[in-house]
Amino acid sequence: MRASRFTEEQIIGMLKEQEAGAKTADVCRKHGISSATFYKFKAKYGGMDVSDARRLKALEEENARLKRLLAEQMLDNAILKDVSAKKLVTPDARRKAVVHACAAHGVSQRRACKALGVDRTSVRYRSIRSDDASLREAMRAVAGERRRFGYRRIHIMLRRQGIVMNQKKLRRLYREEKLQVRRRGGRKRALGTRRPILVPDRVNVRWSLDFVSDAFTDGRRFRVLAVVDDFSRECLALVADTSLSGLRVTRELDALLAIRGRPATIVSDNGTELTSMAVLKWCQQSGVEWHYIAPGKPMQNGFVESFNGRFRDECLNETLFSSLGQARTAIASWKEDYNVNRPHSALGNRSPAEFAATIPLETQAA
Repeated sequence: MRASRFTEEQIIGMLKEQEAGAKTADVCRKHGISSATFYKFKAKYGGMDVSDARRLKALEEENARLKRLLAEQMLDNAILKDVSAKKLVTPDARRKAVVHACAAHGVSQRRACKALGVDRTSVRYRSIRSDDASLREAMRAVAGERRRFGYRRIHIMLRRQGIVMNQKKLRRLYREEKLQVRRRGGRKRALGTRRPILVPDRVNVRWSLDFVSDAFTDGRRFRVLAVVDDFSRECLALVADTSLSGLRVTRELDALLAIRGRPATIVSDNGTELTSMAVLKWCQQSGVEWHYIAPGKPMQNGFVESFNGRFRDECLNETLFSSLGQARTAIASWKEDYNVNRPHSALGNRSPAEFAATIPLETQAA
């Protein structure tokens, strides 16, 4: 409201003149006001003395101040409620929240920062860091080709391309590009004490063997026999078929023995195909020791179980198989990539082929 040009003493004096017998028109003419203004003053200050008028003005000012504070508090609450669903953790998120508050509620940047508890210097900061467009594009290319690779393996693949950066920068770009890999489902973990599996000291000491199942697009099931060397982590075989009997398992193992030589031990679970008479007879004829893990203890065959997880996550879950021929081609291609290109953390981020190339010849021959 516009402030009056008359003080409380002057207004009370006008009213006293009129009460003393002066005509209203003369009082208005004398002080340069209209009759409407005079009667407004009389309605507000009639019957008061100067102290009462001053007290009334002080009360009005206090009431206006309280109203202003209440309005400001309500506006702050509205701003906070508007951005309450957003997590204001990073500086970028806080900057976006301040910009939204200014646009949606028509407040100044200073007011929005005060309501949200944000430092204005962080809002006004403009980064001078380069956008790293080429690095981001290279990361997206690797992540698009290998969708189940996390930032560690992407870092290794970029280093192989000659792109060098520290891990902190790579993780920042990886997070900003939203390339995080979401784990599929979950499983119950075994409780109690676990003893570590002893790692062989050379190749062909122990092979691990297990089956993995999947389905074609028409719903028919097929199985894959996986054989892994526990020392070099190399995938020795991935045999896909709609049915894999014990006799077929021994035939595939004979083919492997002709190429790789005879292992000292083969580890597997207690599946019916692997405990069949054909397998037992093969063990006697070949002289290979076959070790069966305890029932319900897949962690005792952890090397091939870990391989199965990577195989399912990066190949089976990423590909739709319409026929057995297509499945065999895709699985063979993935096996070659796994052995030659894919970095393995247990091997110092080298592929099984790269690791095997570093093994001394006498170790391999032993």
